[in-house]
Amino acid sequence: MNDATTRDDGFLGGRLVLRQPARGYRAGTDAVMLAAACPARPGERVLELGCGAGVALFCLGARVPGVALTGLERQEELAALARHNVAATGIAARIVTGDLAQMPAALRAESFDHVIANPPFFASGTRAPDAARAAARHEDTALESWIDAGLRRLRPGGGLTLIHRAEALDRILVALAGRAGAVSLLPLAARQGHDAGRVIVTARKGARGGLRLHAPFVLHARPAHERDCEDLSAAARAVLRDGAAIVAGAEREREVSGDSGAETCCTGSIDP
Repeated sequence: MNDATTRDDGFLGGRLVLRQPARGYRAGTDAVMLAAACPARPGERVLELGCGAGVALFCLGARVPGVALTGLERQEELAALARHNVAATGIAARIVTGDLAQMPAALRAESFDHVIANPPFFASGTRAPDAARAAARHEDTALESWIDAGLRRLRPGGGLTLIHRAEALDRILVALAGRAGAVSLLPLAARQGHDAGRVIVTARKGARGGLRLHAPFVLHARPAHERDCEDLSAAARAVLRDGAAIVAGAEREREVSGDSGAETCCTGSIDP
């Protein structure tokens, strides 16, 4: 891609500047939230399926120095942008071009401590006009195949972290049944009292623990959008602007108590 087809976008309060396509699908809030939900530690190995230009990978690498990052991306143009972003950020990552439905041999021989993914949301019959956007947003490969591929690449006890539309939760839980446990569900709601538009699912391969449903993570502090004003909640601002890990439930409430939860500049809505 040349400069006319790409743009540089800021993440984590501008601490990360990553090159993405100028048109079509660009990663945003969902990718940052996915990275923040992965409980990786320094020295652990993380694979992202469908990494695109690497936004989730690099947000995770910025938060957890020393984590070993690998991204799998089937679109060569996006893989090239991810490699550019490796050089631009100085965050080490290996980018592999290939399709998760036909896992590259090099990755089939490896196992990882964590696998993260933001699978396409929409049925393949509802195509976007832009080919790259369509490939990123539409289910050419079934959601269940993404989960299967992720579990296969995990070591026993390794963690799978997904972000997806809330209405796909039933499919996700069925795909995990009998293969992963200690499932944690974090609904993401745009505003207090609104239905969740997204859900973050974490699970451990081979674990037997039960399911835990957390209180919704609310992204915006005000009850309605106000023009030209960012209204991120304190919890969302900590993740999206400061690069913090996601803290769920009561711990999140204690951590952000006493914060006004509003500031100006930029947007932070859930990706449409």
